[in-house]
Amino acid sequence: MASLTIENYVKTIYQLTGGRAEQAAATGKLAEALRVSPGTVTSMLKTLSESGLAVYTPYEGARLTPAGRMLALRVLRRHRLIELFLARTLDLSWDEVHEEAEHMEHAVSDLLIDRIDAFLGFPATDPHGDPIPKADGTVADSSDRRLADLEVGSPFQVVRVIDQSPEFLRYLTECGLRLDASGTVVAKRQESGTMTVEVAGQQTTLAQTVAERLLVS
Repeated sequence: MASLTIENYVKTIYQLTGGRAEQAAATGKLAEALRVSPGTVTSMLKTLSESGLAVYTPYEGARLTPAGRMLALRVLRRHRLIELFLARTLDLSWDEVHEEAEHMEHAVSDLLIDRIDAFLGFPATDPHGDPIPKADGTVADSSDRRLADLEVGSPFQVVRVIDQSPEFLRYLTECGLRLDASGTVVAKRQESGTMTVEVAGQQTTLAQTVAERLLVS
């Protein structure tokens, strides 16, 4: 059984690299994401390397091995199914489920997760649009685009939110930009770094940094 710390590290490496095996997660980025010192990260990456879960290269970062990737996907599967279970059965909002799932993902068995998966009807995505890995470790590819990359006049539907902090999700809710919300890009202003979208008949101006964290189809 992998420890809670090891599971958090491999999951974070996977997320920082977008699941790309050839890409390394930088030590500084890991320290920032996990809220620990770079020295602590370096020590842990050596442990992961010795365990065969990652390949650590000084001054470059860490890449997951096939075993590390499989463990990361198992943790993500647990996390995302728990999020959806809490949203559907206990009516928790999408800005509440992430933190709860963070606490629960290390405590549940794969058997329970498989039962939750079947109970929910084998869903493809979680409440934030993230793909749910299957029990065999496969995960669906995504061809979605960032909202920030669309041109004026482009219609869109929100399919995934990259930033899942409660504050950001509550802001999106206030703007009407919930998952599956449909809209149109009505203006882009490079000089101010903003774009205006119309959703459900209402126009909202977003910072470019906000639009970059929304994936749309």
